[in-house]
Amino acid sequence: MNSAILEPQAEINTNNTPQAEAVITTPTGLPLVKDVHFNDFKISDSLKHRLAKAGFTLPTPVQAKAIPPALEGNDILATASTGTGKTLSFLIPMIERMDATSVPSTKGKRNPIRALILLPTRELAMQVLDAYAKLVPNAKNDAVLVCGGLSENNQLDQLDRGPRLVVATPGRLEDFLRRRSVNLGAVEMFVLDEVDRMLDMGFLPAIRRIVGAIPKTRQTMCYSATLDANIREIVRDYVSNPVRVEIGTTSKPSDRVELRVYTVMQDQKLGLLDQMLRQEEGTFLVFSRTKHGADRISKKLEKLGHDADVIHGDRSQSQRTAALKGFSNGKHRVLVATDVAARGIDVNDIAHVVNYDLPNASDDFVHRIGRTGRAGKKGVATTFVMPQEKGDARKLERELKIKFEWREADKNLEKELRNQPVDLATKGQDLMQMETRSWKGNDPVSPMTPNPSPYKSAGAGAGNGGFSGGRNSGGRGPGSGRPGSNSRPGSSRSGPARRGQ
Repeated sequence: MNSAILEPQAEINTNNTPQAEAVITTPTGLPLVKDVHFNDFKISDSLKHRLAKAGFTLPTPVQAKAIPPALEGNDILATASTGTGKTLSFLIPMIERMDATSVPSTKGKRNPIRALILLPTRELAMQVLDAYAKLVPNAKNDAVLVCGGLSENNQLDQLDRGPRLVVATPGRLEDFLRRRSVNLGAVEMFVLDEVDRMLDMGFLPAIRRIVGAIPKTRQTMCYSATLDANIREIVRDYVSNPVRVEIGTTSKPSDRVELRVYTVMQDQKLGLLDQMLRQEEGTFLVFSRTKHGADRISKKLEKLGHDADVIHGDRSQSQRTAALKGFSNGKHRVLVATDVAARGIDVNDIAHVVNYDLPNASDDFVHRIGRTGRAGKKGVATTFVMPQEKGDARKLERELKIKFEWREADKNLEKELRNQPVDLATKGQDLMQMETRSWKGNDPVSPMTPNPSPYKSAGAGAGNGGFSGGRNSGGRGPGSGRPGSNSRPGSSRSGPARRGQ
């Protein structure tokens, strides 16, 4: 929402939007629709003046396509990634509708909550609130931030003042609902932003409770960076005959990402990753198919001297937040993740994405490598392919209409010795004890030690099969967002840990 993005540009692109409007690209990579102005929208002169004063003249593609039908009261189902200007596309219709029938709340004038915006993180919620304050004078009592990590009592006091707008994360708002500390019975406009990310973070049960507390006769606007079948199945319960807005495409990798493939044996993948980390600069986001595999890769990278952390569905919200923070601020150079966590990773300047294991589907491949090459910058995506998986990689090329740069890994790379046979009669070990020992991560050997422990679990290598194999890292369906049946006891993706958002 920076007025600096409105500076004149040199490049004109006519193919970035579905209807091929003339689009100008800003230095920050954010496109603006050249032939449409905010003054063209059916909004009040007062709001037009406030937009101009805040420096907003030309809309982005998502704003140009979503605002007109939203002003007419239609539900919106939009596919647009972070950084495309989504915030104004739902704030402008909200402000116009509220201003037409009421005035901002003050100490002497209390309003019912008329608009609700849900976002996955406190940082995103604060950005939306800042944008609202730019367009609504004296918005101090008119909009309230409800989220974890800030004073609960202050938020309850602010809610008592009768704000028209609540911007919230699902965990804290659900907590207030459960305690009957907030009344959402008068909500007329409801926004779900970053839907895919909220589902990945385990907020679906909270979202369902919140939606159950607001009127069915409302206007709903849903925004998601991706819209696969599972997400569509979930959001269709929340929207009615929505106008479909699609900005850009998530079905193909960005042209700014260099696509490499290394043919490598399974036992040399760790050696190849270690070699890449030592020879190339920048941060690495590494994808494993399974949660157990992600833990193993992270631990072995640390033993090789690399700063690494891990994020997957079995980690608590606080652990995932700490891992992302450490990765984004440079504390950790490497972050190992599973697909279930991929859509929740919004970190700038990731230099390399590494598919340690082939993804299960082409959509997962696009989501993975979409973490690099962002905001106009270039990135590198490397996929490790075992000889028996070449056919699956070729299938990816055909489905996505892309071309990999094929390379052969060094045959002399050090081998990672794993899954050695165990003589139970000699060792006197119970198989269940061995599995428990491995599950708890008690691996006494270094990654490249030639004499591995006989107690290493044979299950450690699971999940490294072909492209069409089952997804153990967690899919997404109506009950997704919580660990599956193979989750470890004590894992937390819902409940108190979630409310820390």
